[in-house]
Amino acid sequence: MHLTGRRAALSSLLPLCFAVLATTCARADDTPNPCDTLKRIVSPAPNFSSLSAFDGRAIALPYGDDAKCAASQTNYRCTWTPRSGSSADALQGVAADIASCLPDATHDQNSPARQHFYLGARGARTEITAAQAGSNTLKLEIYGSR
Repeated sequence: MHLTGRRAALSSLLPLCFAVLATTCARADDTPNPCDTLKRIVSPAPNFSSLSAFDGRAIALPYGDDAKCAASQTNYRCTWTPRSGSSADALQGVAADIASCLPDATHDQNSPARQHFYLGARGARTEITAAQAGSNTLKLEIYGSR
């Protein structure tokens, strides 16, 4: 069948459109996984200097786009602004992520403004604190005492 006019133009553009969509659409496997990120950040405790500022962004990504993270020898810290809803709701979401991703963590403080978890025995603990830091900012801090 011989195509002319608009049909010919559309049929020649169709493969191009599919190619553009295939290269620009996000795939489920491209989305950063908060669990993988939490495990990667917790694992080097108590020395976090091997981590980069980029490592923690996936934890904040479901809740905000402007995460600023930093690693030091003694801790790993991220702050971000929740993109929608209340910061208390975002804080509860982060706490749920921590609890489900790190099932061995003990959740010993649960308040609307602060969530605290720890892994390990006293004297060799990795502490995880998610808290409100100002009127519309959240902070996640992980530090170790091994």
